[in-house]
Amino acid sequence: MTTTDAGTLRLGTAQGRWVLLATVLGSSMAMLDGTVVNVALPRIGTDLGAQLDALQWTLNAYLLTLAGLILLGGALGDRYGRRRIFLLGVVWFAVASAACAAAPTIEVLIAARAVQGIGGALLTPGSLAMLQAVFHPDDRSAAVGLWSGLGGVSAAVGPFLGGWLVDGPGWRWIFLLNLPLAATVIAVAARHVPESRDESSTGRFDVLGAVLAALALGSITYALTAAGSGLSATVWVTGAAGLLLGAAFIVVERRTPEPMLPLGLFSSRLFTAVNLVTLAVYAAFSGVFFLLVVQLQIVSGFSPLVSGLALVPITVIMLALSARAGRLGKRIGPRLPLTVGPLLCAVGVLLMLRIGPDASYWTDVLPAVAVMGSGMVLLVAPLTATVLAAVEVRHAGIASGVNNAAARAAGLLAVAALPSLAGLSGDAYQVPSAVDSAFRTAMLICAGLLVAGGLTALATVHGNVLAPEDHHPVAEPDCRYACGTNGPPLDPGHPAPPLGPGHSAPPLDPGRPAPEQG
Repeated sequence: MTTTDAGTLRLGTAQGRWVLLATVLGSSMAMLDGTVVNVALPRIGTDLGAQLDALQWTLNAYLLTLAGLILLGGALGDRYGRRRIFLLGVVWFAVASAACAAAPTIEVLIAARAVQGIGGALLTPGSLAMLQAVFHPDDRSAAVGLWSGLGGVSAAVGPFLGGWLVDGPGWRWIFLLNLPLAATVIAVAARHVPESRDESSTGRFDVLGAVLAALALGSITYALTAAGSGLSATVWVTGAAGLLLGAAFIVVERRTPEPMLPLGLFSSRLFTAVNLVTLAVYAAFSGVFFLLVVQLQIVSGFSPLVSGLALVPITVIMLALSARAGRLGKRIGPRLPLTVGPLLCAVGVLLMLRIGPDASYWTDVLPAVAVMGSGMVLLVAPLTATVLAAVEVRHAGIASGVNNAAARAAGLLAVAALPSLAGLSGDAYQVPSAVDSAFRTAMLICAGLLVAGGLTALATVHGNVLAPEDHHPVAEPDCRYACGTNGPPLDPGHPAPPLGPGHSAPPLDPGRPAPEQG
């Protein structure tokens, strides 16, 4: 396929279905990986003799490279070809997955997970961007909607599949699962997906910005993780280094002609406010999903399979009601959903305090996750739409990517800091009484973050910015940096960006009012 096919493909054709299959399977690799790894953590810790900080890094090494490089991955696709970079990411992800499966020690597993995150940063942006680039304008919304829905099915299957693999052939198979998926994606994409690129993409890549962002996040994450064993000199030095690297990143982004993070976006008060809400709520979501499976397996005695299935109701609720929630937010404005959604999630998290040694799935676990899922469905779609409404239409793609990266960074920092704040470290995650005590403290912290997010929305989000206005032209958002968005609602086990930072909402509702400027 060549670039001449770009923008003309129809969804009803055989080739259109092949393109949809390639993008769905490619993005599903990342979705499945996030869900199943969470479920497998206790078993990985037992088999490899890992302490809690090592298990934290099993998640965070992947999130660190993914969050730091995902915007750069989108830019590489624009310049050198979205299909080419997508396929490179798939191959990279598969090779790293094989290394994860073969890891003899926890240190090797962590290193392989970091490499896997680089593959994810190359793979994820291309999935949605290819749909936007190759399909005819009349079919783009339908293609993205199908991609989002089918991706949600893979996220729903993930907990069941991950629990079954961990209970059956073993946790290493959760990584080997990516190999046949990758082989299928490569075969289909190489034969059926047209190449596309941004012919106007010129200039230098913001490699320095990406490196500084990754180093800053890495240093702060290390300090927060190591703080669980005490506030040593290393903790203070790495923490200070992370803050200095973060300051250097801001300086570089201000001076770079084509920055990875255009700071001018934050001149919109609404965009800044909604990203603050994103940081609060996705930090809470990541903390809950990280510690809930540990609580269920170590304290309540659930199997990995049942622990994974505990999260399925959230995915089902998101799939069933996200579209309606998006329409509701457009009709009544985002302020109420962005306020009530996090507060309802906080109620669900507080209900999780009932999950203990004798917990029942039906009376203790299901009500809590159902209430939390109801809050997420109210929150996610309006959050996505509001992020995009806060900026000009031409900046929709990068705005979505920034929000996606914010959600991932929030999850990264939450997984690093929460166990320390809750008093859980070392091998105490294998002691039921220690886990139970830390879980209760952590859930109170997460509920507090959700309340803070809801109150921030109440104080800062004003007016119905989602209402259509006749004098604003309808335009297709630039999905180059959309980052395959939508991780969270469709992938509760691996919180990434909200439906806002992601998936279907943007392309399905491209017309946006003018930004609110500060």
